[in-house]
Amino acid sequence: MEAPLEEIEFLARSTNRVEVLRLLATRPRTRGELAATTGASQATLGRVLEDFAERSWVTREGGKYVATATGELVADGIDDLVAVLETEGKLRDVVAYLPTAEFGFDLRHLADATVTVPSRTRPSAPLQRVLEGMEGATTLRAVSHTLNEQSLATAHSRVTGGRQTFEAVLSSSTLEALAAEDQLWAQVRALADHDDAAIRVADGSVPLSVTIADDTVYLLVRDEGGILRAAIHTDDSAVRDWAAETFSGYWEHATPFDPTPFEA
Repeated sequence: MEAPLEEIEFLARSTNRVEVLRLLATRPRTRGELAATTGASQATLGRVLEDFAERSWVTREGGKYVATATGELVADGIDDLVAVLETEGKLRDVVAYLPTAEFGFDLRHLADATVTVPSRTRPSAPLQRVLEGMEGATTLRAVSHTLNEQSLATAHSRVTGGRQTFEAVLSSSTLEALAAEDQLWAQVRALADHDDAAIRVADGSVPLSVTIADDTVYLLVRDEGGILRAAIHTDDSAVRDWAAETFSGYWEHATPFDPTPFEA
């Protein structure tokens, strides 16, 4: 194990090494081309290429340098490691709140996701991000342990305005909370009665909040106290497939919404 770690350290000590190996893994290049792209001096490039040649990662063919099969292998591995660490860095501050036990996808699929967290100047930034997605969507599907006033108002406005279809599986506790507010409950009832909307009641608890707005998935992340910590959104196909399957599973086992028990 020591030798591989030493090679990782060798590459990590120099961004020039990583960049040169990446470049040569894509196609052969002259030293001049490498210098123009990386900005490294000829002396630095000479040392890098010599080190790579000693490891059989690079060979010279005519006036160009070429990555060997193992050089390409190392370049791919470094790219994978960098991508993993970039994703980890993106999720580091919110991973404690992620319902990862519910995820049916590898976290690598969140590499291109956008993570929105609250700030002092924009404490509601995560929610606003989801609302923006809802506003632009023509189809909306959701599975959630909560439905806040703004999201409900947005869905109600777009559905009754003929601009959106809406399907949601909500927990009983969410509907109980909405039933306690006359204005919010009226919007829930109106949505449930509309031809372009349907609400179902989850069979048991709902440990996550997932919204599928057209082809984009939004995850609202809360802590144990219910405080909103982040919104994560992505159009990655694997995450989208998971979200669609999750929605379908909850939908299949849920019961059609009946307002009567919540009004008793």
